Amino acid sequence: MHLRLSALALFTAAPLFAEDWSRFRGPNGTGVADSATPTRFALATDLTWMTKLPGVGHGSPIVVGGQVFLQVASPDGATRSLVCLSATDGKVQWEKKVIEGKAGKIHKKSSNASGTPCSDGERVFNVVWDGTGLTMTAHDLKGNELWKKGLGSFASQHGFGHSPITVGGLVIFSYDQDGAAELVAHDAKTGEQKWRVERKPHRASYSTPFLIEKEGKPAEVVVATTTTIDRYDAKTGQVIWSFNVPWDTDKKLRAIGQPVLAGGNVVMFTGDGDGSRAMVAVKAAEKPALAWELKKGTPYVPGGLVYKDHLYWVTDDGQAGCADPKTGKVLWGERLPGLKSVSASPILVGDRVFVVGEDGKAVSFEANPKELKEVEKSDVGEPVFASPAAAGGKLFIRGGTHLFCIGKK
Repeated sequence: MHLRLSALALFTAAPLFAEDWSRFRGPNGTGVADSATPTRFALATDLTWMTKLPGVGHGSPIVVGGQVFLQVASPDGATRSLVCLSATDGKVQWEKKVIEGKAGKIHKKSSNASGTPCSDGERVFNVVWDGTGLTMTAHDLKGNELWKKGLGSFASQHGFGHSPITVGGLVIFSYDQDGAAELVAHDAKTGEQKWRVERKPHRASYSTPFLIEKEGKPAEVVVATTTTIDRYDAKTGQVIWSFNVPWDTDKKLRAIGQPVLAGGNVVMFTGDGDGSRAMVAVKAAEKPALAWELKKGTPYVPGGLVYKDHLYWVTDDGQAGCADPKTGKVLWGERLPGLKSVSASPILVGDRVFVVGEDGKAVSFEANPKELKEVEKSDVGEPVFASPAAAGGKLFIRGGTHLFCIGKK
């Protein structure tokens, strides 16, 4: 179930909850979880189950209809598979090999299975990389393959890590690679390509789109990447507006973290391996315009969160921050104790921000615009690069070898 916004409350409405976590970062990519989800735990007392996964990968899990879905690659990179587990007890329900491939060139923090599936409640859509090209598949919830479509070649110095979304009977997929970029929509039932839009390319970005849905109007897809922030009609692919990001250097920064809608602005997070950072906010109006830009102390890989008209984030090196999303004024920034390197995006549980570091150590803190307070610590016990999922009051964390379910038994 996607976030639905009324015309009058487009930029202020609170997200709606559902039992499912059906795409990367949950309902409409906001990262907002059920308030019953735990933000502090001890595995000795709070572990519902843990299951050793039949493969490796950094893609996040999704939770649909009491089942957990994620993609894996064999350790040698020879295959890519879609795996389904029971959300109740963690038992593997089925594993379907999608394609054969090879170990592609990847970043040291990536994997050969770094994408996240999505679901419309009836089908699971998955995009996999065989080391050379991309393939999109659809399975029903029992694991029967419904269709499979090749999307063409993919090239990036960091490997593949994009995730599709669904809306209005379509599967929409945005992928910017080195030297090429496009947004494509396929019919969810048949796999037929319904539209395709070429985008201004530069170098690979991994940011997942989100939706703007006004009551009585067509859904819109917002895409934020290295070169532009764009708004499209979800049904037709027609460009509603396009904004060229005004970089002050020739080196356009890479977009990885999920953008968010905050304070009437589309806020995207960008960076580079050399330490360059920029958080860019563009007014989401009929005529887009740059609202503000921050160039330090902001995240590169992790996405941001919005709570009570304030923007929160955790940087790649474990610093938390809060800003006014309308003006970009930073209200506070402080290092989180015990947190070092972070690749996973944080989630919002009630009024708390929860994030897991690459070493498996987790931190939560109160979403308070005045100061960093009420910090709590937990530990998964193995490396974590995938963003967590939350459903039914349970927290699902993909570690280096296991999937953990945390919550009341």
